[in-house]
Amino acid sequence: MAHPSSTPSLRWTVAATAAVLRRPDLWVTAVRQLGRLAPTGWWRRAPFLPLPDPAYLRFRMVTAYGGDGGEPEPADVVTYLHWCKAWPEVTSGS
Repeated sequence: MAHPSSTPSLRWTVAATAAVLRRPDLWVTAVRQLGRLAPTGWWRRAPFLPLPDPAYLRFRMVTAYGGDGGEPEPADVVTYLHWCKAWPEVTSGS
């Protein structure tokens, strides 16, 4: 786990993006999750990207990893996206 922060490091962002890019079956899910987690009006504020609120990310990292939180392993992001992709099937009983 890397340093605790409200914004992911560039190194982590590149590693997590690379992990997701190796999984084309998760691309739609990843884009959908970015849209769901992005605050309303994200396009009006720099860096003009649909990034989740830093306070929300900090909360999620603390609840997931304990202590001061930190950055998840890129594999954890892939696991999370698999869970998100499967969630409609789980809730519908399919």
